[in-house]
Amino acid sequence: MPAPPDTQAATSLSLEAVAVGALEDVSLKLAPGEITCLSGPSGSGKSRLLRAIADLEPHEGDIRLGDQAQATLPGHAWRRAVMLVPAESQWWAEDVGAHFDRDCQAGLEALGLSPETLGWQVARLSSGEKQRLALLRALSRRPRALLLDEPTANLDHATTLSCEAWLGEQARQFGMPMLWVAHDPEQIKRVAQHHVRITGSRLETTP
Repeated sequence: MPAPPDTQAATSLSLEAVAVGALEDVSLKLAPGEITCLSGPSGSGKSRLLRAIADLEPHEGDIRLGDQAQATLPGHAWRRAVMLVPAESQWWAEDVGAHFDRDCQAGLEALGLSPETLGWQVARLSSGEKQRLALLRALSRRPRALLLDEPTANLDHATTLSCEAWLGEQARQFGMPMLWVAHDPEQIKRVAQHHVRITGSRLETTP
């Protein structure tokens, strides 16, 4: 069985002739340390494409992390390296702290969360707190690529800006390619080095 990818090495994430749902012939290369925003009409397949990249949705085509093909790894090993943070996060324990196995105090502070948050019950969290903690939980596992489905949808403007800055810093620091589903043109201008949009059944690069 092939070894899982090194969780620290910076590399690209590439799609070649990927087809899922109504989307056809999706080819895209995400560079290390850069954020690519993905936009498109509601129901156009943005979330489904992210799920295909995370090996959670049947699809055609070739997806690679560097030279490592998705098809050569078990799904759980691939998803440790190419991690999806969905719009609605899942929590499997009652206490927030049970979901973290690394020190994450700096991340909590950067995201406007107090250290005491780790001692709370998940049921106490607001939707915005869950969203930020889901991002921190994903980054604490040191993936090599990150897939974000509207990661700031439940946040106010000031918290959104803080979250954008933190995610951009993480991408650069760890050489991590990020594919970020976003709708707000101003956010896309702020965070993205590249912007692609779903038009019909195709993916188009936006200048």
